[in-house]
Amino acid sequence: MSEEMSVDAVVESVSGSAGHTFSKDVLPGIRLLAGLGVEGDAHLGATVQHRSRVAADPTRPNLRQVHLIHAELFDEVAGAGFSVGPGELGENVTTRGLDLLALSTGTVLRFGDRASVRVTGLRNPCLQIDGFSEGLLEQVVHRGEDGAVVRRAGVMGVVLTSGPVEPGMPVHVRVPEGPHVPLERV
Repeated sequence: MSEEMSVDAVVESVSGSAGHTFSKDVLPGIRLLAGLGVEGDAHLGATVQHRSRVAADPTRPNLRQVHLIHAELFDEVAGAGFSVGPGELGENVTTRGLDLLALSTGTVLRFGDRASVRVTGLRNPCLQIDGFSEGLLEQVVHRGEDGAVVRRAGVMGVVLTSGPVEPGMPVHVRVPEGPHVPLERV
């Protein structure tokens, strides 16, 4: 059985949008629906909902039901002159105190006592980020010293357990058994 890690992480903000918009509206709370995603969000569904993926194969499973970003990313890009706030990069849940990018594939994040998400992989940042703020794409995706692509625009997941998610809720982390499996883009 996997074990829960003790971290001091919280939900800083939650967001959603019924339309396929780049940014999402900050909300007082969202509701996660098991196997589907965020209630009322354009990306809700058991099968792919992102337009380009629907065009390629609408029957594929939706591994991108919930998008999470660590608020520390906003702090980092602010140091480079960019002003980015919760929901503006399209995330549903903004966390603080948790290195989302270092998690193992399959890690389960539980919000409060009920809602939970299994992390499926990294968000693959696209050119729309530069449409939001010119030059920001270079801040969230670049090549590392070894030449590998480094993606920093958050993680994606699927909803395991339905329930509410609100700012201030603790985030509990349960790592999967076995060796660490680095996140890849989904």
